Amino acid sequence: MNVEERIKTEGEIPLERRTIIHLMLVANSINDKMSLALKPFDISIQQFNVLRILRGQKGKPANLSTLNERMVTKMSNTTRLVDKLILKEFVERHICPSNRRKVEISITDKGLEQLSKLDVLITETESRLLNEFNVDELKQLNILLHKF
Repeated sequence: MNVEERIKTEGEIPLERRTIIHLMLVANSINDKMSLALKPFDISIQQFNVLRILRGQKGKPANLSTLNERMVTKMSNTTRLVDKLILKEFVERHICPSNRRKVEISITDKGLEQLSKLDVLITETESRLLNEFNVDELKQLNILLHKF
């Protein structure tokens, strides 16, 4: 992706600024493609992320704080995300028996089924997004990104 062409500027952008803009454009492009893949299932990237976190709990419930700290994209509206997933019957919310102020969230069987369908779709989308890279380039890219 040519940054200058993409943002329609004629002058040369300083390297550091160009790098940041480039990263932002790539992140937006990835986000757009992932959202497009999930759109037919009426699931947002953030909702998908919540489902994966809950599946990773291996049957143990999570609270809103746990979900929020594990989200790839930190959000203040985790409660709203969970509410939407409850309406779809993908998650359940319960009051903790030992601490009535604590809310526990669990993935349902329906949520697990939907997530396993989405896993295939997301894996295919990720492969398409990264098909220009070989394994060594992906490893190097991860090393470089880790420096952030």
